[in-house]
Amino acid sequence: MLAPYKGRVFDPCCGSGGMFVSSEKFIKEHGGRIGDMSVFGQESNHTTWRLAKMNLAIRGIEANLGREHADSFHHDLHPDLKADYVLANPPFNDSDWRGELLKEDKRWVYGTPPAGNANFAWVQHFIHHLAPAGLAGFVLANGSMSSNQSGEGDIRKAIIEADLVDCMVALPGQLFYSTQIPVCLWFLARTKSNGRFRKRTGETLFIDARKLGTMIDRVHRELTDADIRTIADTYHAWRGDNRGQRAGSVSDGKRRTVANASGSYSDILGFCKSATLEDIRHHGYILTPGRYVGAAEAEDDGEPFEEKMKRLTDELREQTKQAAKLDVLIWANLEDIGYGEWVEENDAR
Repeated sequence: MLAPYKGRVFDPCCGSGGMFVSSEKFIKEHGGRIGDMSVFGQESNHTTWRLAKMNLAIRGIEANLGREHADSFHHDLHPDLKADYVLANPPFNDSDWRGELLKEDKRWVYGTPPAGNANFAWVQHFIHHLAPAGLAGFVLANGSMSSNQSGEGDIRKAIIEADLVDCMVALPGQLFYSTQIPVCLWFLARTKSNGRFRKRTGETLFIDARKLGTMIDRVHRELTDADIRTIADTYHAWRGDNRGQRAGSVSDGKRRTVANASGSYSDILGFCKSATLEDIRHHGYILTPGRYVGAAEAEDDGEPFEEKMKRLTDELREQTKQAAKLDVLIWANLEDIGYGEWVEENDAR
């Protein structure tokens, strides 16, 4: 969705470097040059940090992961970095980030995050490291879209009022092996009117992708390439990105066009909605896509409502009669095998 063709890419909780590897694959698949991308990362776990360095080295990706492993909140190894892209999957709802030691930190422009949850500390850390025209995309727990606990609602409100929220995507559950909870994707833009894409000041795109994906076994769901393309193409068409002008589609029993042949965007009930800042204010600064996209229209089978209602009522009446007859038959059979006498005997006991 971010399409990081060139520039500085930053992941301050990079793990083993998976975001960087994916970025490299993206560039190769789209005809870009690896040399046009600069990679910056940070990881707090020493073993994982070393694994990331090895992972990138064997792929020939030059990266600055800092001279050591370090905690991004308490020892930022790239304090002056302003990245063109921030891509991250931070630890969800981290309550052990020692936030009480950072009450006056300069990164908390939109409010001091609660010591018991690092979600909005991560969000503000990402924003702090964005270049003037930078874009950020990251995964967070669904609670980040609606929580009002410990001042989180006020921080979210301040970020929304600063017009930083570009797109919100609700994903289906069961996508991860470590947890079955559903998550959401946040996309932030430092500015929505720099000429790179169409001017979308005061607008936010909401995508409800909870119905997408295919179950690959009893407990795990996977987004197909077509699903991912549908989501990405919708975002690209909405922001006026020429690279995103393939017509996407949503599958819910029928195919529907997200972007028309010319690549222009249009809302789809139940899937995507371009909302205004006033719309978000009306919903109390809640960013859950389901509140904005509405419910999908039921498929019209051509049968007039009055006729369908009469037909269904007649069917229900007939089924009720059949159920009554079956009840009589069942009790008669039970009497034949002495069930009634057994009940009376046990009641007497």
